[in-house]
Amino acid sequence: MSLVHALARSLVSRRPAIVGLLGLVLAVACNRSPYPLPPETARQPVVDTLHGVVFTDDYRWLEDQSSPETRAWIAAQNAYAEQIVSDTTLRDALQERLTELMDVPGAVFPRRSGDYEYFAFRKPGREVAAIYRRPVPEEPEDGPLDTSADYEVVIDPLDFHPDATTSVAIRDFSPDASLMLYAVRDGGQDEVSLRVRDLSTGEDLPDRLPNALYGNVSFSEDGGGFHYVHRSRQAGPRLRYHLLGTPVEEDAELFGAGPGADGESVPGIGPAGIAPTSFLGFARAGDDRFVYTVQHGWARTDVYVHDLGAGTPPSPLAVGDPARFSVRWVDGEIFMLTNLDAPNNRVVAVDPDAPAQADWREVLPETEDVLAGYQIIDESIFASYVHNASSRIVRYDTDGTRTGELPVPDHHVATVRGWRDGAALLTLTSLIAPSHVLKLDLETFETEEWLPSRRPFDGAQYEVAQVWYTSKDGSQAPMYLAHRRGLDPTGDAPTLLYGYGGFNVSLLPRFDARAAVWMERGGVYAMATLRGGSEFGETWHRDGMLDNKQNVFDDFIAAAEWLVDNGYTNPDRLAVRGVSNGGLLVASALTQRPELFRAVFCGFPDLDMVRFYQFTETNNLPALLEYGNAAVEDEFHVLRAFSPYQNVRAGVEYPAVMLTQGDLDTRVPPLQARKMTARLQAATGSRLPVILDYDPRAGHAGGRAFSRNVRNTAMELAFLLGQLEVAAETPATGPQ
Repeated sequence: MSLVHALARSLVSRRPAIVGLLGLVLAVACNRSPYPLPPETARQPVVDTLHGVVFTDDYRWLEDQSSPETRAWIAAQNAYAEQIVSDTTLRDALQERLTELMDVPGAVFPRRSGDYEYFAFRKPGREVAAIYRRPVPEEPEDGPLDTSADYEVVIDPLDFHPDATTSVAIRDFSPDASLMLYAVRDGGQDEVSLRVRDLSTGEDLPDRLPNALYGNVSFSEDGGGFHYVHRSRQAGPRLRYHLLGTPVEEDAELFGAGPGADGESVPGIGPAGIAPTSFLGFARAGDDRFVYTVQHGWARTDVYVHDLGAGTPPSPLAVGDPARFSVRWVDGEIFMLTNLDAPNNRVVAVDPDAPAQADWREVLPETEDVLAGYQIIDESIFASYVHNASSRIVRYDTDGTRTGELPVPDHHVATVRGWRDGAALLTLTSLIAPSHVLKLDLETFETEEWLPSRRPFDGAQYEVAQVWYTSKDGSQAPMYLAHRRGLDPTGDAPTLLYGYGGFNVSLLPRFDARAAVWMERGGVYAMATLRGGSEFGETWHRDGMLDNKQNVFDDFIAAAEWLVDNGYTNPDRLAVRGVSNGGLLVASALTQRPELFRAVFCGFPDLDMVRFYQFTETNNLPALLEYGNAAVEDEFHVLRAFSPYQNVRAGVEYPAVMLTQGDLDTRVPPLQARKMTARLQAATGSRLPVILDYDPRAGHAGGRAFSRNVRNTAMELAFLLGQLEVAAETPATGPQ
């Protein structure tokens, strides 16, 4: 950062960080950085030409994850990251406080199978969750599960990998309760292996599905086998049936491969079958009647009905419509949550014997709020809506008559689940309220505490507000602000702005220990609603995908400008955070407006959008239908304009950046974070640090022990707070 630039930025603040600025001035005057230089990274230029445009990639060699050179580079980068953040008093304090906030059990809801209740959770003090069981209580219990009790361990993942990076999950039980299908995930990869546990002997059957991507899994009615969806990068998803005791290679393929059993083609499915860019799901009524969903990206779904017992090929229920469908069987009908002719979603019921659209029965009509989902409890429908990026839950009779609304406070996220006759459980959380569960009387809607939060955080000391900002094209969007009560905006509050903006995901104000610690240290936590999500329906989603993706970055930048213009912070006290698609978000923001931010956390990110379609090892080929495919010339020009890796420029004064990734990320190719780190380190003219924290066992699906999660979060916060020069400040509040 130049001396003039540093001084100019400091003048924006009404309370400049004098000590930090003075150190920077002295360092610049001596022609050196206050930070150690990063490790040297060799440049080995590779020249590509795509659609007539020439690109030079100096760091293509870092795409080879297993080469000795890449492994040595990763080791050097990890050492450099630790050198920059180091084990300071701040980092130690953050780790201690985060452990207090995170090492607590949440709500655990047992799943009954036969004479036992099964549940999976991580006991406080343990590094990883295990699967437990207990006999079904003789009398129904009125309170929550006692997570401190000594339950029988069914499966302990530490038996698979002692470093606590392996996880297990219950997938299904056989109808006679003798068998359990479960998944084993090695590290943070998306792939799992599927195994069958004999619950009477505690031993696994020889039947084992190899490490791969699997969707739905469901035992057949006689328990002699199970249906499952298998995904492949090469062949796309397929529905198969495995008969217990037979080789997996002989599993029958029931749907997805193209022509039906009688040799006739299936409408909407090409001769090669469902493509790898799509997802497949199924809902089953008995062993013979299936409804399939073929999801093409996040904006379109095809639906098929299949009567296996009749021996006829699948028939289209909704194929080719520009809409999404989510299906389930309800009393012999197919209920579909869809945005067909309803951008904010509705629910329709379909008679599988009379599936024509003209015969569909509307159960829940579209409203001004987005219908996110529904539950059927005690013969009522509880519909969950998103209203200005928070929750509403409305009850309806099965004929669609509205019969009441649950008591959900403003700016909260709420979920409801059936519990017992006449009562349900309502879970609430917000940015300043850790998740807690209320017992809900279904007749009066009165509530009482059922499971209070065990997190030591006093939300009464903080407040949440929702403001609206205006984006570049005039669109307006809400943003949540959370901070200590009575905060006086003086233009210098350390502020952390978070966003996502994509894949039809609603970003709602849930409690986050990271945000809590930020607020405890006097900071403002901001969460921006961005186009590309589902907060305002399908139009909002499509306005942030494909050739509209730049709108998402414009929204995020406008939210940051609002925070500065309205006196909450200034560029020297503003940090941004994003993970996965949010990593692409913050990386695009830092390459487009580097002067607006002081520090950036970029986790598990997509960054090289021009070459994304060529990363054949990724499991996320459907993302091409959300981002675009650079193999298509028109889409290439859109991607090239915002792709962070291609838009890093030498000599630009970039903010401080911390990237994180792991070898076992099979959804977002980790090579992108490696190359981006090298390119930013070589290009930045600010002399602020660019670091990469890289974990060989981590990935998009986790793969980290509890203590590693705490360590990672503490390191992230120590980096951001240190860059915003609040390292010496004492917390505004501490443990409660």
